[in-house]
Parts: sequence; structure tokens; C-alpha cells
Amino acid sequence: MENFLAPLLQPLVGTWMELEWQTRRDRIDRRLKDLGWQIVPFRPDIDLQSLTHHAVTELETTNGPADYTFVVDGQPVGILEAKRPDIDPADVVGQARRYGLGLKDTRFNFEGVRVPFLWSSNGKVIHHRDVRHPLNLARLVADYPTPGAIREALGRDVEAALQALHALPNDHPKLRPYQRDANTAVEQAIADRRREMLVAMATGTGKTFTTVNQIYRLLRAGAAKRILFLVDRRALAAQAVQAFNAFRPDGSSKFTDIYQVFSQRFRRDDLDDSADQLQPSFV
Repeated sequence: MENFLAPLLQPLVGTWMELEWQTRRDRIDRRLKDLGWQIVPFRPDIDLQSLTHHAVTELETTNGPADYTFVVDGQPVGILEAKRPDIDPADVVGQARRYGLGLKDTRFNFEGVRVPFLWSSNGKVIHHRDVRHPLNLARLVADYPTPGAIREALGRDVEAALQALHALPNDHPKLRPYQRDANTAVEQAIADRRREMLVAMATGTGKTFTTVNQIYRLLRAGAAKRILFLVDRRALAAQAVQAFNAFRPDGSSKFTDIYQVFSQRFRRDDLDDSADQLQPSFV
């Protein structure tokens, strides 16, 4: 009777009447399928090792059934806890962790949590925590993961990349002391697992050069793979492309000889007299 009445009453009372099973069916299941997950219900004889890109619903743990358990290439890699739209998912990431503590026979163990990734969602808002490092906090994310994104995350050695970044000399001959200090502060914040940083520098102090040097260091150390450089005017975008093209990290090779730089197309009047030096493939 409850399942029959809820769809009839929902237009009158709003999403607060939406039940969790509806959220899972109409919001979460649909999106997970779009992202490449095959959703399968748990059964006692299920063979997790045979699953490659599956979201198992109601997988039994010692702390109760988990709403969704992501299984990639035969291994449970994440747990998603689902709630109704009127419940804030930020408050229930800990419940996903509890199910992670109740899993057995996985190759992961992060202070007792047997999967590296946790999510919670009410079908509209998604929170995520990477439990592989204790300083990683739960945070708001735009979408659920894809199987490929999880494979990529598992394939990255973040600690090794951060160690490589720390060991990389920051000695570009054109770097000013305060620019070096800015790079050092940013890299320490990244090592501390901070995700939001603001570097404020006055006009004419070399913000773009400092940023290009920082981007090079992150890519060189493997601490970043793709970086978005965003500005609010076409002219500034053109200047940034020129700065990447002019930056020579080792004194000879250009940045654009080492890494690909993709940008929007520009008009000739967006560029200054050095525009002829730009590589056509990057403009």
C-alpha cells in the first residue's frame, strides 16, 4: 500500500515523501547505469571475483547489508550509502564506513576499512571520501565514479608522487624568491591533503609564470595528470597560452614540447606581437 500511495501523493507534498527505494531506483540506479555500472542484487552464492564493473546491492557485511558495493576486476573497491532526498548525505558517510569495516576477504585494509572509497548520496547530492589517507576528508563531488575512474585512482601512487614533488628542485633561473615560496606553500598544502588553496599576488609579480612553473612541477612529479587553467577573458587565455609556450623548464625544451596544451581558438587581435611563435596545434 505504501509503494502504491507514494507516487500518487508525491506531486502534492514534494520530494520529502520520496522513499529510499524510489531514490535508488529512479535516481541512483539510473545514473550508475549511465556511467557504465551493471547493477546486480546480492545473493549468497555470488562470485565477486567474476565481476568487473558491477554495483552489488545489499551486499552482506558483518555490520549489515550495504546499499551499493562497487566491484571492479573482482575486488570490492567502494561503498555507496543511499538516503532519501530530504536527508543530508554529508551526515551518513560514516555509515558507509561502518559497512566498509564489516567487509571481509578484500585485499584492502585502511585502519580496518576494507575498501579505499566511500560515497553517500540522496540522489541529488553526492559526498565522497578516499580513506587511503587519514587526512582525506569527506567532500562534495559532482557525480558518482565510473569503473575507469576507479581503476585510474587505484593505479596512482599518490605518496610516491608527493615524495617526487618534494624532491624535485625548484630552481628555475627566472624564478623569484617569493614565487618559489608560493610554490612551496602550495605543495605543502597538497601534501596536507587540502583541496582548496588561494594564492594572491599583486599585478606585475608574475602570477602566470608562478602558476606555469607550479603546473610543470605537478605534472613532472606525477602529482597531477590533467590541469585546467581557467580565466574569464579571451585575452587572458591567449596570454596564458603564450606563457606555456615560452616556459622552458630545462632551459631548452618548451613546456609545449613536453606536455600537450589544449586551448580555445583565438582571434588575431587576442594575441600580441609574439603570436607568430605559437604552435598552431595549441591555438
